[in-house]
This record gives sequence, structure tokens and C-alpha cells, in this order.
Amino acid sequence: MLTGEIKSQVDKIWETFWTGVISNPLTVIEQFTYLLFIRRLDEIEQLEEKKTSVAGKRTHKAFYGPNHQCFRWHSFRELEPQTMFNLFTQPQPEADGLTLFEHMKQLGDQAGVFAQYMKGATFMIPTPKVLDQVVQMINSIQMADRDTKGDLYEYLLSKIATAGTNGQFRTPRHIIKMIVEMMEPNREDTICDPACGTAGFLVASGEYIYHHHPDWLHDQTFREHFNSDMFTGIEFDSTMLRIAAMNLQLHAVERPNLIGQDALGEANAASRDQYSLILANPPFKGSLDYDGVESSLLKTVKTKKTELLFIALMLRMLKIGGRCAVIIPDGVLFGSSNAHKQLRETLVEKQRLEAIISMPSGVFKPYAGVSTAVVIFTKTNNGGTDNVWFYDMQADGYSLDDKRSPIKNNDIDDIVQRFKQRHKDVNRQRTDQSFMVPFDEIKQNDWDLSINRYKEVVYEQVEYDSPAKIIAEIEQLDNERGQALQILKELLG
Repeated sequence: MLTGEIKSQVDKIWETFWTGVISNPLTVIEQFTYLLFIRRLDEIEQLEEKKTSVAGKRTHKAFYGPNHQCFRWHSFRELEPQTMFNLFTQPQPEADGLTLFEHMKQLGDQAGVFAQYMKGATFMIPTPKVLDQVVQMINSIQMADRDTKGDLYEYLLSKIATAGTNGQFRTPRHIIKMIVEMMEPNREDTICDPACGTAGFLVASGEYIYHHHPDWLHDQTFREHFNSDMFTGIEFDSTMLRIAAMNLQLHAVERPNLIGQDALGEANAASRDQYSLILANPPFKGSLDYDGVESSLLKTVKTKKTELLFIALMLRMLKIGGRCAVIIPDGVLFGSSNAHKQLRETLVEKQRLEAIISMPSGVFKPYAGVSTAVVIFTKTNNGGTDNVWFYDMQADGYSLDDKRSPIKNNDIDDIVQRFKQRHKDVNRQRTDQSFMVPFDEIKQNDWDLSINRYKEVVYEQVEYDSPAKIIAEIEQLDNERGQALQILKELLG
């Protein structure tokens, strides 16, 4: 669990970066990440050296050769600031003419998935003073266990306060956790997020297994599956990919498959019938040229809208029987274009649409005010939709304004519990928060999936006084006001 002390330490580091003229939140996080990586490498190396001194045999190749000992965290952290800064920025003759940053880039697979994506990394800490301050503060943080490391990084990522480009923004962690709890990852799953960002869905899936099924990790076969081929993330932004890599490694997923490419492009065409569970919050806005979209997706839904193309992509990537939970803008549920209708018809008639959870518009504030929903379906290619479960989320435990302050009202636990027993909601009234809608009714409504199409609202009858009575009451109040004013004049006169 992340303590108040560690949060305070992270806050101070963040403030140091900002006062050191690094104002882009992603740049701050990336520079922080590089330093965490360097510290982590040295800690792993020190642990390996202790094991070697006892067993007499190494289990992995050393991260530091004889000429590179100066690049170890414990070696440079006590150096004078300018000397430390030179290690990062100036070639070191005694270290084969490398800088510390260049050494990091050469480590490759042996140092885990993060090192694989260091190629385009840039050291941007501006001065020796800022570097020294940040190194000393990071050194003072106690990160002995997996939970603390992971929670620290999640807290750091929570400081992203501005939306990214191309419709990217950080999915609230409690919404991700809700979705993962509903989907219940199993030990055979291969899990993918084709727009992974910071890898929130993949991390939450790993955490679900750690907390609900710790015994699985005692099995060596599953442990290998967990650390290598269980988790796949696709992301075209190299900065986000590095952040995702560190996020997963700090949550003890050592070798996830992270793919640096546009999931909708031709380079990803071979990815089909591959995953048993897809969890995603793809970009909501923007459109692509047809030339930039992999051709098979356009056969499923001919559109330039990314939110529709991503659902077509997920259908292609899923195995038969694979499940998907995806966050979409409400417009996907009721849009009137041929592409919108075509996609909804495909989900309802050709696949098995399980659920629509309508979320209030404030869930993604301060990033965006768009209304969203979670769509859950299973790929069958042979239909199977009987009833679709709808839930009208009213509250998620936070205020729906830009402040997003904690509040008492929260539907999330109810959503998770009811989803797992949704067959019991067949006879619930349409006035309830959750209810079932049969296939035939959805078809009759031209495949409209908006909850407002099916939910019934009971209006409370309010009786008002007659106009004559209201006027009489106003006249009485006016007389009383006149009398009070006269008394006040007499008292002052």
C-alpha cells in the first residue's frame, strides 16, 4: 500500500522537475522512469551478486561490465552534481566512450522489456542541480516490495492532468478495475489491449490474478505464461510504450509482449484469431484515411472513424469464444450512419453481445466530458445473442465535475455483482438500474443500443396550487412587506 510519506516524496520530485523547467507531464514521467530503471537495474544486479557469492553461479548476464561500474546507481548517487551529470551527458573514456544513457540503450533483452524500447529515449533533465536533487529523492524512497513499486508508479501516472493527442487520455483506474473484475481473467487467457497507453488494463489484469488467484503463481508453467505470453499491448507512441513497459515490470510482469505500431495499420494485419480476452479504451475521436487502415477491417465496417474501426479490429484479433470489454463513446450505440448500424448489427446478430453499461458523462473529467459506455461481447461468428444486459450507472464514487472528489454514491460494486448474475435480471422492470432487453426488440429498433431507447422513467406527479391562490399569497406577502417598510420609516423618522 502506498503511504502518505511516499506520496509526499513523489510530490516533491514532481515539483522539482517542474521548477527545473520540465513542464510536460509525460516528459516528467519519462525522465522519472529512466531513473527508476537505473536504480532497479542496480538493485537486481546487487541481488544477483549476493546469490552468486553463495551459489557460485550467475543466473543472468551482468548488466555492467568491468568498465561500466561507474554507471551503477549506488556508484554515482553520491557524486558531486556536475560529475554525475557528466555521466549522463558526456562520453566516458574509461567506460568504452559511452554515456550512462547510451549504456542503458545497449542492454537490450537481458534487462527486460523496458530496455528494448530505449532506442528513441532522450535524456532531458536540464541541469546538474535538478538531476542531483531528483536522484537523492528517488534514492530515499523505500520500494522493497512489488505492491509499493507498482502503487508508486500508478500514483505517478495519476498526475497526468492533460489529455494527449489523437483522443488519448488516461482511463480512471477504478473503471479499469471494475471492467477487469467483471471479465475475471482466467489462467489460460491471452490478454490484449490494442491501444494500451500506459498499460492500465494489462496491469489491472495482472493484479487481479495476484489478489484473487495467488496460488496460480506457484505453478511454474503458469508463471512462465504470466511473465511472457499472457499480456500483449499495442501502442504507436514510443513514449507511452516505454511507460507501459516500466508499469508492467514494476507490477512484476517481466516480459510482456509490447508492440510499437499502429494497431489499425497494415503492419498489424497478421494479428487475427489470437487472443482470448481483449480489454481496451481506444481513441474516441479522429478519423483516418482509408489508405491508412488495414483492408480487412474495412470489410467489417467501412468507415474512417477510429472508435468503429477498433471494434472491428478486436473482432478480428479475438479467438472464437474470446471475450471483449471495450469503452466506447455513446454515439457508437445510436449513431445513424450505415457504418454505425452495420457494426451494431454485427455485434448483436453475428456475435454474442452480453452487456452495455452506460456511464455518466463526468467519468472522464477533467480529460473529457463525453458520455461513454462499456460494451461486452463474445466472438462467435455464429450469433448467440439472446438478451442484452443494460445497466444505467449513475455514480462511480466521485463527483462528476472537474474536481472528481470522492463521494458516497457508487454503483460499481452493484454493477460487478449483477453482471456476474445477470440472468437473474430477466424479470427486472425497465425502471430499474439494470434490466434485460431481448434480441428481437433490439432488432425491431434498428439495432439501437442506447439505454434511453429501452429504459422507462417514472415521473413523480407534482401538484401545484392554482394561479389564483398563488396570486393571493403574493399579494399578502406584498402587503406584509409594505407594512414592515412603513414601520421602519416611522422608527427612522
